[in-house]
Amino acid sequence: MEPYIKCAECGPPPFFLCLQCFTRGFEYKKHQSDHTYEIMTSDFPVLDPSWTAQEEMALLEAVMDCGFGNWQDVANQMCTKTKEECEKHYMKHFINNPLFASTLLNLKHAEEAKTADTAIPFQSTDDPPRPTFDSLLSRDMAGYMPARADFIEEFDNYAEWDLRDIDFVEDDSDILHALKMAVVDIYHSRLKERQRRKKIIRDHGLINLRKFQLMERRYPKEVQDLYETMRRFARIVGPMEHDKFIESHALEFELRREIKRLQEYRTAGITNFCSARTYDHLKKTREEERLKRTMLSEVLQYIQDSSACHQWLRRQADIDSGLSPSIPMTSNSGRRSAPPLNLTGLPGTEKLNEREKEVTKRRGARGARLCQMVRLVPGAYLEYKSALLNECNKQGGLRLAQARALIKIDVNKTRKIYDFLIREGYITKA
Repeated sequence: MEPYIKCAECGPPPFFLCLQCFTRGFEYKKHQSDHTYEIMTSDFPVLDPSWTAQEEMALLEAVMDCGFGNWQDVANQMCTKTKEECEKHYMKHFINNPLFASTLLNLKHAEEAKTADTAIPFQSTDDPPRPTFDSLLSRDMAGYMPARADFIEEFDNYAEWDLRDIDFVEDDSDILHALKMAVVDIYHSRLKERQRRKKIIRDHGLINLRKFQLMERRYPKEVQDLYETMRRFARIVGPMEHDKFIESHALEFELRREIKRLQEYRTAGITNFCSARTYDHLKKTREEERLKRTMLSEVLQYIQDSSACHQWLRRQADIDSGLSPSIPMTSNSGRRSAPPLNLTGLPGTEKLNEREKEVTKRRGARGARLCQMVRLVPGAYLEYKSALLNECNKQGGLRLAQARALIKIDVNKTRKIYDFLIREGYITKA
């Protein structure tokens, strides 16, 4: 009980004495009665001259026990202060005190600075997107329902079917009862596996797959390849440990690249960074000259083809005059483009509307013609068109980058579909 005595010479651990033992000169082991000491008490003001530290702790304990706002119960538990005094003191010093707000902010900044140099974990998705049912994004998220934090179709979705005909009755034999219990145990093990997979998805933030992929792309190419290789081992360790492993290898690749660069300098006889900058500038100039020679060799191969040479000259004339080149580079000696796709008998052709079936000579390919030139099956085209229309209506507009993220096909085909839908007025640019 306070006040009590703390020996200033003994410890650790600290040695405490009550007042009665201290007055009798109690000695124990290394503690002697002539040691220096401190009087420990909470009977001193901290925030308010009329409130002692002991009363401050009693107030906080009472608020924690009785709940914020129940000031009459808080006062009854404290016994030394009234209801109004408790409310006024708590609101003044613990709610509206700017000192505590700044202290908490500094603690938050200190915590952020503490973890700034560590690995960045893949945080679990607190509020994943809520796509419409059976949309392309919903399929990417494996039918995840954010409001229920569950999936439409579970892993091992028909595990419960094995239990539907099991019924425990009193006249079961011992063997039959044991068999039924074994089936129940097997079902429990399948449920544990289902929960384990859910935990992996939640811990590693795999529900929002696109966000996960964007976080992967912050790494260089060699680290991305390592990530792809080591992804199967992520289920063994937690997200923090797995990400620290990848971050450490990213640092290793960076250090190896820097060491290789320094070794190149040393091989070239460079011993200071001033000379290294000059070396890098000259190396860049040599690379540009080599690129020009490569372009010249490309021109020379077109000289043998009169038609391709004529097209190349017209293209260069457009570039020199500041116009965009209107004639693509073609060559009889180069790779031939694939012939248009024959749509006869392909599923989905009859679902194209009249404007899409029209083949006009003024504006190029439309609908069926688009599918022929891009070599795209009409059924797939209609599915991509529906996905782009839904996303455009949801966002109020659509950018090419969003279309490419939504349709996982060749980017050139995506551009042609996107330009066609923009030109025909089906979608608008964001």
